[in-house]
Amino acid sequence: MLQQSPSTAASASSTNSTAPESLQDQIDLERLPQHVAVIMDGNGRWAEQRLFPRFQGHRNAVRAVRATVEAAVELGLANLTLYAFSTENWSRPSGEVSALMELFAEFLVKELAMMLKHDVHFRLIGDPSRLPDFVQTPLNKALAATQENRGMRLHLAVNYGGRTELVRAVRLIAEAVQRGEFQPEDIDEAVISQHTYTPDTPDPDLIIRTSGEQRISNFLTWQGVYAEFHFTPVLWPDFNKADFHCALLDFQNRQRRMGGTTPSRTVG
Repeated sequence: MLQQSPSTAASASSTNSTAPESLQDQIDLERLPQHVAVIMDGNGRWAEQRLFPRFQGHRNAVRAVRATVEAAVELGLANLTLYAFSTENWSRPSGEVSALMELFAEFLVKELAMMLKHDVHFRLIGDPSRLPDFVQTPLNKALAATQENRGMRLHLAVNYGGRTELVRAVRLIAEAVQRGEFQPEDIDEAVISQHTYTPDTPDPDLIIRTSGEQRISNFLTWQGVYAEFHFTPVLWPDFNKADFHCALLDFQNRQRRMGGTTPSRTVG
């Protein structure tokens, strides 16, 4: 179901002192989605509107990342995936790409304490091999330091593309067939899922996209086939906890038929 949601208005209402309860208080904690994914969009437009260099949009986006992670942890969400850098983003100007990589490394260093405090299990989805060396060290440290954590799993999609992920899965399966591990007729949806970047993670129930754009942009192409979508005009650097709560309330008001004729369940 593709739906434009009045996130800005909902966020404004959450700050009204006359409101009987906050958006967070309205969320049914018994019906949370198992997995929320976010396409973080609008950093460049945020900067351009303020006559700032584009990099300032990316730097201010870190606040939105922190707010979203904290909101998800506070609610007890099991899985959160953030789309940080796509395989197509390498085509951006080299200066912007370098600045993004530096910001990614800085984020890993500064936010590791937060992840440890909240028992967050940090994961990367995508191909890390192309990332520069100065990113590899803090990345590997964050992955190792949070490996035993049992709280929310935070997946950061970096150098990620849905089609690239599927090509990788097909190659891995073909190699397994060559080794005689199974026959072509044994290949089913479960086998394909086991060879994606998220073999032990439930498919996203909710995908949020900021900035008003309404497309998936090569994100979780296999996993997102039955996800509910929440589109908000809010640019990512302005996205806050109230916006996240608004998206969850929108999701909880949906009826998910999952291809059937009657609702299978209200939430994932």
